[in-house]
Amino acid sequence: MPTPPKILAFAGSTREGSFNKQLLKLAAAAASKAGGDVQVIDLRDFPLPIYDGDLESREGLPENARKLKQLFISHQAILISSPEYNSSVSGVLKNAIDWVSRPAPGEAPLAGFEGKVAGLLSASPGALGGLRGLVQLRAILGNIRVLVLPDQVAVSRANEAFDAEGRLKDPKLQASVEKLAEKLVDHVRKLAH
Repeated sequence: MPTPPKILAFAGSTREGSFNKQLLKLAAAAASKAGGDVQVIDLRDFPLPIYDGDLESREGLPENARKLKQLFISHQAILISSPEYNSSVSGVLKNAIDWVSRPAPGEAPLAGFEGKVAGLLSASPGALGGLRGLVQLRAILGNIRVLVLPDQVAVSRANEAFDAEGRLKDPKLQASVEKLAEKLVDHVRKLAH
């Protein structure tokens, strides 16, 4: 039996009651059900200073940046549920990407991103569901050599979208999340062959 695709899953929010953390939980469960080996992390557990080239030159990568980068390197895919802040990605998500992108001595450029496959989701109380932020995230990841699936899910009116058990009230939207997770697992399997 082939090795299950390793997927690193996280939300671009550190807020405890984040809609994106709720959405990520659904997508991660669907990816596991589809045969993925999913590791869910919280960016809150990897606090990082704002990226600063002078700090990097003086001290190298902060310990949490090294830990986070090793997680990226050890997984074949990333599953991100990204909030939209002012029509873009959150600062914490962009900062994590910036630190993970920095090469260690003797390491290939973009070692944490090269050849990865990404599935993107977003949830927002707004009418577009974080779609504008996903456009920005897609561009960022594409430019650092990540293969981003063309499908994505944006959950609008997220403050009303989830039921008491944490599932999406709209069965079509729930099915879209599950389908995206399945496609992510399937793409990693295909690329492995």
